[in-house]
Amino acid sequence: MSRRIRIQVGAGIACVALVSLSIIPWTSRGVRAAAQPDAGTALESARRPAVAPGAHPGVRPNLSTSQNYASPLEVLLSPDGARLYVLCQQSNEVRILNTSSFALIKTIAVGRAPRGFSLSSSGNRLYVTNSWDDTLSVIDTVAQAVIATWSVGDEPSSVAVDRAGNRLFVANRISNDVAVLNAHTGKEEKRLAAGRGASYLALSPEDDKLYVSHIYPNPPALRTGRENRTAPESEITVIDTAQAAIVDHLPLHEIAGVFHLALSADGRLGVVAELHPKNLVPLAHLEHGGAFVDTITLFGVDVGKPVEIPLDEMERYASLPFGVAIAPDKSRIYISSGGSEIVTVVDLPRLLNYIHAHAEPSALDLSASCNYVVARIPVGLNPRGLTLSRDGRKLFVANRLEDTVSVIDTRINRVSSTIALAGSTTTLPRTLNERAFNIASSVVEGQITCTNCHFDGRKQSQYAPTSKDLAKLIDAHKSFLADSLASSGSKQISPLRRGEQTFYTSRYSFQGQIGCANCHIDSTFDGITWDLEPDGFGRDIVDNRTLEDIKDTEPFKWNGNNPSIPVEDGPRTEKYFWRSENYDYRTLTYLASYILSLPPRPNRFRPVDGKLTPAQARGKALFERTVDSTGKEIPVFNQCAHCHSGPKGTDQRSFEVGTRKVTDNVGPLDTPQLTSIALTPPYLHDGSARTLEEIWTIYNPADEHGRTKDLAPEDIHDLAEYLKTQ
Repeated sequence: MSRRIRIQVGAGIACVALVSLSIIPWTSRGVRAAAQPDAGTALESARRPAVAPGAHPGVRPNLSTSQNYASPLEVLLSPDGARLYVLCQQSNEVRILNTSSFALIKTIAVGRAPRGFSLSSSGNRLYVTNSWDDTLSVIDTVAQAVIATWSVGDEPSSVAVDRAGNRLFVANRISNDVAVLNAHTGKEEKRLAAGRGASYLALSPEDDKLYVSHIYPNPPALRTGRENRTAPESEITVIDTAQAAIVDHLPLHEIAGVFHLALSADGRLGVVAELHPKNLVPLAHLEHGGAFVDTITLFGVDVGKPVEIPLDEMERYASLPFGVAIAPDKSRIYISSGGSEIVTVVDLPRLLNYIHAHAEPSALDLSASCNYVVARIPVGLNPRGLTLSRDGRKLFVANRLEDTVSVIDTRINRVSSTIALAGSTTTLPRTLNERAFNIASSVVEGQITCTNCHFDGRKQSQYAPTSKDLAKLIDAHKSFLADSLASSGSKQISPLRRGEQTFYTSRYSFQGQIGCANCHIDSTFDGITWDLEPDGFGRDIVDNRTLEDIKDTEPFKWNGNNPSIPVEDGPRTEKYFWRSENYDYRTLTYLASYILSLPPRPNRFRPVDGKLTPAQARGKALFERTVDSTGKEIPVFNQCAHCHSGPKGTDQRSFEVGTRKVTDNVGPLDTPQLTSIALTPPYLHDGSARTLEEIWTIYNPADEHGRTKDLAPEDIHDLAEYLKTQ
């Protein structure tokens, strides 16, 4: 976890509007009701021993008992288009809606922190991955009930059914693989290795190919000594579902953070949403699009080799691209952007013409997208999954932090209605300022917007328009406004929910480029290293540390210079990342409260009964030892358990441990906590160690980072095994 948290919320009129934003919180309703399998089904129910209890980062463990939030993450339509299935991650359930009236038909409880779901080709089965239970819920869509719960891998994130309906493929984020299950019995057949953080799946409609993405970059295959200054590498893993075997790896160069994929109806074109970080240059040029590029990569017969294409243009960014859909007639591509709170519409024929006419790479060209992006449609807060109707005329978008689903009329590229999920007063207060901002974002086919004149987000605030002025503006541009934006209402939003909304939005940074969630994906980390401006250009390269369970681990930043989260995420973030002063004291308090509330996810390496394995027990003895293998006493300051003490594995002090490089400034390093350390390579302050073992086998030559020269390789392995239980 880098002590360098990023956050953002838009520029332009958004800066004026944000203060009055009223958004929706997120809590957990706790353990789901047990579902009884149907005695008449051939499906078998098997449950692994329970994972250690906890709550998902972002899935609050009922910290706000007065507010219950659904947090819709994904949406699917039934084959006949009559039902809309909404996966609600916060409330641990699937909601079934009537697509004609949007009325709630049924709510079905599933496991903890559900993250993905998929329908069988017949539509009779709905499979749901429960990321914190390590299980798969099987729903009979006719009976509208869970009929089985099967064990899968570590943190299952999405599921796909092969065309024959015989196999299920489940992407597991922590075990970095795809589990292959018998679709009738749930019995696991095999595991297929995938990229690090395997998360999303897309099945080709025309052949047996399954495409797999992953959210963290792959570790370097070879040690070169410059692993921490090498561009990230990701991939799309291609699986032949008939053979249940990997047949290809499509490289994604300089990409870290790969999300949803989509295939065209003819199977000739694939699209994946992704992040292109600029982490190898000092983070000092935000005004030039200097932190991230929000891109998609096209692959398949229509384009030949994979081609990366930017979605951003100067002053208009598509921060945090996530969901992807391709129109049935291949006329459009739709991409949701969770940070910018928009859906980007790409004219696909124009895009293909652009690709074939430009052989040179264009991923970093902020002028490229004007050739194919035809609309940027404002939707709700933190839009995620999306799905198209069979005729392509309606696009449904899950707004995770607003408890709504936007329905877009794709013929006019505008939100035609907003579905308020049952159990929430979904009509949100939309102040005049906020509605004016949405007008400014609603450019369609080149029509003028407010940002044509107020390009830098500052000129508008100098004017300070009255409510009457803004009302006139809205009336003059009412053709841009969706019905949901014109409504008024009220809902009490909890402080934690407000903090979460601030964390995931990109409105606060210069021109709305980035937010906290860019570097802390799903409130965790991103797996890469950064060159941050505060420490000097080319100085103090830092590994990005996770945000899980960081309460009571201050100070922050690897040099320990930030005494608290409000300092870390307030003045420092505003100066170096947002390039402006945006947070009022309430907003900063909400944000800090949210970050400090993040719990650790369940530890899969810790035995459920609390009894360590033999290797872990030996590692614990090494961790706590006070004398080495020769009987010589180890100085207190060089004992593992001295610095990494306390309930979270840190004494909250700084030490010199002999790991600094020539590019590092002088001074001791903060002692990092050990929570979830197994999940967060690379290691050390600069990310130079690819594994836990390399911390001591390569980067501890003088025995300053614990005494380890006397240890055999198997001892180092045991020590690492114990640390993984933290």
